[in-house]
Amino acid sequence: MPVPILMPALSPTMTEGNLAKWMVKEGDTVSAGDVLAEIETDKATMEVEAVDEGKIGKIVVADGTEGVAVNAVIAYLLEEGETADDIPADGGSAATAPAPKPEEPKREAEAPKPASAAAPAPQPAAPAPAKSGGGRVFASPLAKRMAEQAGLDLNGVAGSGPNGRVVKADVEKAMAGGAPKTTAALAPAAAPAAAGLAAQAPSPDVPGLPSYKEIPNTNMRKVIAKRLTESKQFAPHFYLTVDCEIDDLLKVRKDLNAKSDKYKLSVNDLVIRASAIALKQVPAANATWTEKAIRIYDQVDISVAVAIDGGLITPVIRDAGSKGLIEISASMKDLATRARDGKLSPDEYQGGTFSISNLGMFGIKDFAAVINPPQGAILAVGAGEQRPVVKDGALAVATVMSCTLSVDHRVVDGAVGAEFLAAFKKLIEDPLTMLL
Repeated sequence: MPVPILMPALSPTMTEGNLAKWMVKEGDTVSAGDVLAEIETDKATMEVEAVDEGKIGKIVVADGTEGVAVNAVIAYLLEEGETADDIPADGGSAATAPAPKPEEPKREAEAPKPASAAAPAPQPAAPAPAKSGGGRVFASPLAKRMAEQAGLDLNGVAGSGPNGRVVKADVEKAMAGGAPKTTAALAPAAAPAAAGLAAQAPSPDVPGLPSYKEIPNTNMRKVIAKRLTESKQFAPHFYLTVDCEIDDLLKVRKDLNAKSDKYKLSVNDLVIRASAIALKQVPAANATWTEKAIRIYDQVDISVAVAIDGGLITPVIRDAGSKGLIEISASMKDLATRARDGKLSPDEYQGGTFSISNLGMFGIKDFAAVINPPQGAILAVGAGEQRPVVKDGALAVATVMSCTLSVDHRVVDGAVGAEFLAAFKKLIEDPLTMLL
């Protein structure tokens, strides 16, 4: 039987992705390890490799298709002796739905109906849409999200996917045809926590606005919006700011860079190094919150914010506390370059224990960053600029850099945050101690 090639889950949080480009065509013979296609996730473009050898019998999902659900069939691989006639007849319609177990729809159909089924009259009126029982709609994640945003009642939408699953095309067709909107009676069936926030969001469609153009939200932008909204909702932020004099740091950097052409240290490299050492000195700041316990990590993995086209990504310097300046600098340059090219693997931008966001190169004096969940803190670094300071009772000029620590108060108390910043400031102002 032809082997279905499924949309892979390229990260733990991935539910759908875009099929950017096929690297093979129908009829091509492939071996295990051959690159089949490029998949766009929320953070990067990844290559999908063949796991078996055979011939590409049918490509189900075309180049450029967006919102392909994880585990959806994207192509079929023919094994020895098989032909295109052996491909399932519904192979072309399985592209936007996860591959459910064959028994799953039937099992849900036998489930008892909830209290909202007390009005039986409307139930038999919609036998055409193939849905699971109990008032639950069998639909792809993308279709559910589109319907929620449009206020569309999926109970009245006929599904064209496998086993009657409602897919993106069905929702678009229903919206164009004026399908019924979600009513208050159906509201209990929805997830109240998720729907409540969407209902409270102000509409951008208000009278008097000028003309505009719309830029469709990418998967990355949607994930950024979701994660940062959750961060502000659930992590009680508070902020601590410290001013660091960096004249000595700039001199040490200049002296080190003059010693060799094999490396070029940046201020950001020194900030990463100072943060890693400070976190080892104050391990309580290298922590995250869980409902059962506060996790304090033995290793310092620092996520560093990097701006890329259409969003932001945070590649991770693993075990930064054990790396020297040259190693940190080389790792950061490599990760930043591949981040901008969309070539990072998920393990290279997930799982940090602490974050740094540096906008000093843009001339930003100071700012407060949003915590990168589930981490407990993020350090926002501003520009170094000459400012008047008082030294030994006399007015002087120094190069000063403002750094603001955003802290999740569930994890890190004010005293711990202040202790970390004190350790960080001491290292920045006495940079030779970083080299010990």
